Amino acid sequence: MGSELDRGVLRLAPPPRVGGLKRAARTSGRTPLATAPTDYYKRIETYAEKIRTTQDVRDIIAILDEALNETRALHTANEMAIVHQQVILAEQRIEHLKGELELVNRLVREDQLTGALNRRGLDDALAREAARAERADTPLCIALLDIDNFKRINDTYGHQVGDIVLVHLVAIIKETIRTNDLIGRYGGEEFLLLLPDSRLAEAVAVMDRLQREFARKPIIWGNKRLLVTFSAGVAARNPGEAESDLLSRTDKALYDAKHSGKDRVIVAG
Repeated sequence: MGSELDRGVLRLAPPPRVGGLKRAARTSGRTPLATAPTDYYKRIETYAEKIRTTQDVRDIIAILDEALNETRALHTANEMAIVHQQVILAEQRIEHLKGELELVNRLVREDQLTGALNRRGLDDALAREAARAERADTPLCIALLDIDNFKRINDTYGHQVGDIVLVHLVAIIKETIRTNDLIGRYGGEEFLLLLPDSRLAEAVAVMDRLQREFARKPIIWGNKRLLVTFSAGVAARNPGEAESDLLSRTDKALYDAKHSGKDRVIVAG
């Protein structure tokens, strides 16, 4: 499937039909795909129909995984009537389409400046982690970070330096948190950190460690060392608590941190 940017809008061409593989086989001079088992084609056509009626890119990727497994199964099927090269061709085309869809899926959920999740990606991740915490009765903490005096940084050094500060913060966070923790750009200079399977004391310890790392690695701009700080609010999700309420409590804690001296972490009530 091809993709292009047209006036800022990402346009996706429709996924290739299975018939495209048949035509490729006929024109290549190899054994045509039409000699493959009938039940295989029926299943592939079923996947193609699912793709045509599916809107969510993640669901399409899952369907392609199923189709890829069906294709690979032909390697060992006793009744296989398709040459080995044609099976490889089908695998390559499905893998290519899956790769393009995964790229699109990442781009629509990723902040292009920092590489953190964007607001859409954050909403999906928070809903998923809250549901998992509720289902498994496991802890979930979140933290809302805001860079202190960010407007003054932009006004003094320019927006280029402001962007560098944002990228620098996200890089330090990604180096510090666990692989199952998530960071996203909540808006402007605010970032939301999701900490699954973390209790409140552990979440506060993470934030303290981030502040130390941020202070230990200042930004060098020209001959200046920019010592930038951030404030944060931290909250633990209560059983049955809606994501909006959890975010509201965390935002209130961040507000208190900003208005009580900055460069500090406050736990939500």
